[in-house]
Amino acid sequence: MAKTEKPQSDKPDRGGTDPSQLGRFRQIIVAYQRTHEYDKPLPFLLAGAFVVPIILAVIAGMVFGAMISLIILGIMVGLLLAMLLLVQRTKAATYKRYAGQAGSAEVALAMLPKKWISTPAIAANRQLDAVHRTLGPGGLVLIGEGEPGRLRALLTSEVRKHEKVAYGVKVTTIMMGNGKNQVPLEKLADHIRKLPKVLEPNQVTEIKSRLNALDKVRPQIPVPKGPMPTNPRQVRGAKQAMRGR
Repeated sequence: MAKTEKPQSDKPDRGGTDPSQLGRFRQIIVAYQRTHEYDKPLPFLLAGAFVVPIILAVIAGMVFGAMISLIILGIMVGLLLAMLLLVQRTKAATYKRYAGQAGSAEVALAMLPKKWISTPAIAANRQLDAVHRTLGPGGLVLIGEGEPGRLRALLTSEVRKHEKVAYGVKVTTIMMGNGKNQVPLEKLADHIRKLPKVLEPNQVTEIKSRLNALDKVRPQIPVPKGPMPTNPRQVRGAKQAMRGR
């Protein structure tokens, strides 16, 4: 049996659903399909972004000559514009898809550059209000997601804990939401990215190690990873899991 058993291949599964395991072309197709669900004008916009540069290239070729070279240039420009447009529309559709779901802040944190180190749901309560954390050039940031009244105590507690291990580094708090003095989901990543630089890479690494020590002594929170669906039955099941049932 050992001789006949086939060894597992290290090559990615091109037929799976995990985007990280798909080929580049398949990733583009999946991104288009998922975006089109929430962005119906997408095919027309992409077609326009691709075709317009080609039309302009043809017109320029008729006026100045070098038709073939300009058409090739127009095709390349059209592909580039279509890809950039797809990326922008995909990001907007992702925010639209997860808006209003518990844990949706994790979607915005995933949009941050790699120099930001994010940890979702470091603290939460039974109502699925949560505090997320990210660390990067803009400092140590805690993001509160949920009902503001319940979040204040949760955020205050986490600020105290983080200030003890951050050694003088100011902890910035952000309340995510659409109300006054809140940052909407679709603007959260840009808001964090624009924070003034206060930490150097070596400081980020040092604070990260201290935060790891803090996380090891805190109790594990039974919160599902990623945004939660708004289906009442699924939300009720998640709350039961948090109560330990």
